[in-house]
Amino acid sequence: MCAYLRADGRKGIRNHVVVAYLVECAHHVAREIAYPYREQGAHVIGFPGCFPNEYAQKIMERLCTHPNVGAVLLVSLGCESFNRFQLEKVVQDSQRPVKTLVIQHTGGTKSTIQEGRAWVEAQLKFLKQTPTAPMSMNELIIGTICGGSDGTSGITGNPAAGKAFDRLVAEGAACIFEETGELIGCETVMAERAITPELADELRGSVEKAARYYATLGYGSFAAGNAEGGLSTIEEKSMGAYAKSGDSQISGLIKPGDIPPTGGLYLMDVVPDGEVRFGFPNISDNAEIVEMIASGCHLTLFVTGRGSVVGSAISPVIKICANPDTYRKLADDMDVNAGRILEGQATLDEVGTEIYDLVKAVMQGTQTKSEAMGHAEFILTYKSFEPIGPSCLPVRG
Repeated sequence: MCAYLRADGRKGIRNHVVVAYLVECAHHVAREIAYPYREQGAHVIGFPGCFPNEYAQKIMERLCTHPNVGAVLLVSLGCESFNRFQLEKVVQDSQRPVKTLVIQHTGGTKSTIQEGRAWVEAQLKFLKQTPTAPMSMNELIIGTICGGSDGTSGITGNPAAGKAFDRLVAEGAACIFEETGELIGCETVMAERAITPELADELRGSVEKAARYYATLGYGSFAAGNAEGGLSTIEEKSMGAYAKSGDSQISGLIKPGDIPPTGGLYLMDVVPDGEVRFGFPNISDNAEIVEMIASGCHLTLFVTGRGSVVGSAISPVIKICANPDTYRKLADDMDVNAGRILEGQATLDEVGTEIYDLVKAVMQGTQTKSEAMGHAEFILTYKSFEPIGPSCLPVRG
């Protein structure tokens, strides 16, 4: 498989130009700049807040230097607190083309859009010259999430994704699963899969932190749609969510923006550290996808039972539908019909192989359903994390 070679040696499966707004006041201008080029690989990302946040700064730096990104246009209003100078330097240091437009300095909306479009158009032509190189499975980072879960998710879609994960881990890929707020009740069995006792303690602690966090908020990671779909408790939902991790040993625990140092299976702790300050840890599924991309994910497996039509900016999303009835209603949005397992038309292993084969195809350039329809959702909010400790990372030989 050939991929786009970056200056740091990492390889991307896409070659996007990112238009990044640095405050909500610049969102419209960024969107208008990218709109004419949305089918050519221009994607809009950004941070809406005017107040600074170290987490948001780190995530934006990781996203703008992601292997799937070839060039970056930063769009600033001019008076926000986001450190655009640092972000621009990080992108420059990665040897990607980068330009910053400050709306207050460039004459306002129309002139900024005009200048931005000219730059994006030039970069799209320039990126056609990006060198390529062979990419093997042990250079892949892939995430998995589940959203819009129902009673079928833990029976078909999630365990099928887990089967694919086991195969990918065996071939040296770095595979990331989440989320600690939906693993409540599974912490003990999950800790038994840790490669070290110290990591087992970290895994248990991450779920215990999530339980305390949600208890303080007074509302767990359980939606009305989950109940309507047949789930009764967070523990029941957790068992289904846990299944997407597969059966491999767990090599490490990371937090958003931490890039796995080696292949293996990793848990991502998405619940902020410290006191509850910023509300619900993830206000939508796309917030988790963004965090996985910030940790280097080239693509994401998204399992849904109730049905979700979202995709993502920067990295493709493979939609795995757990419920056969949902698949029949939303077939245009779904890549894999794991509901066939429920109807006796396929086994878990067969659907796991289908997912694995699709991962390889997407790595080679095949568009996912959400990509083909132009889904490029993005959301980034405030959080706060402490650095992971040495016991969270794989033991080096």
